[in-house]
Amino acid sequence: MSRSTTPAKKTQINPSAKKPSLDVLGIGNAIMDVIAPVDDAFLKHHNIAKGGMTLIDEASAMALHKALSAQSDKDHKPVEIAGGSAANTMVGIASLGVSSAYVGKVANDPLGKRFTNGLRESGLIYDTTPTSSGPSTARCIIAVTEDGERSMSTFLGATTQLTKRDIIKSQIESARIVYLEGYLFDSEAAKAAFVKAAEIAQAAGRKVALTLSDSFCVNMHRESFKHLVEHHVDILFANEAELLALYETETFETALKTLSKVCNVACVTRGEKGSVIVENGTHHTISAMPVKKIIDTTGAGDQYAAGVLAARAMGMDWADCGRLGSLCAAEVISHYGARPEKRIQDLI
Repeated sequence: MSRSTTPAKKTQINPSAKKPSLDVLGIGNAIMDVIAPVDDAFLKHHNIAKGGMTLIDEASAMALHKALSAQSDKDHKPVEIAGGSAANTMVGIASLGVSSAYVGKVANDPLGKRFTNGLRESGLIYDTTPTSSGPSTARCIIAVTEDGERSMSTFLGATTQLTKRDIIKSQIESARIVYLEGYLFDSEAAKAAFVKAAEIAQAAGRKVALTLSDSFCVNMHRESFKHLVEHHVDILFANEAELLALYETETFETALKTLSKVCNVACVTRGEKGSVIVENGTHHTISAMPVKKIIDTTGAGDQYAAGVLAARAMGMDWADCGRLGSLCAAEVISHYGARPEKRIQDLI
């Protein structure tokens, strides 16, 4: 599964490893999205930057959550959706009829229980042991104004408590592909968990996929990401800006050429230009699917990855994987929210 030019990727495959029983296992930030309509006065009163994403502490998260509930009427109550980037991808995969599971840390509190139930109701296997001490379950407070603008206030909470202890060998070995979320890379404990999961997957002959998640993450952890990609990753997901940031260049072709030397498969989205999938030096250019009106681009990358990974699990070639990814991305940007609302099978 590794190129001869990157000997660090060569891992002795465990001949006793069982055949995979699961298609994709995602590991990422377990965050409950709390979405509610507000007016601009609400944003101003609570010092929320319109259209932005701000990290907040636990006390602020609790207060803001309470304020949203208090200002909502019976027809406009806050909506809770078990989310996070990798979780959204896994839900998208499950909606396509492909078996998937998730690893992410929540607290043993009411919100954590609702997160757990939400993922399981979406068809995912989710068995990560919740933490009984420390911060509460992570939440992203999403205030939506009448113009459709989404202003996010995020408390990372218990999701930062994920460690190597949460990486279960038999669970990793059960999946054909292990999908890692770059957003989780902020703590040393999470980095160690990533490497442990990747090493177990490689030893069992499985594939390791990584999404870079955000240019901000790349700029903070560039060398760690580059090391992970070169030595542990088989399939990389990134958008153009993230790829340029990874290799500190302004030229897309240069960045893609550099990446193709160290990673077997790269799936790079380029907005309205579609996407490019490079498979062992072979380039597949995928057109973006037409959309009548772009409503909300939240989750476009997550659902592109869902389409690509689900298609691969179905045995499609990489070009068709990219086309299904584009279709999934087009569906999700046609409405609010980061999850599919229509059956992709019907759109096909």
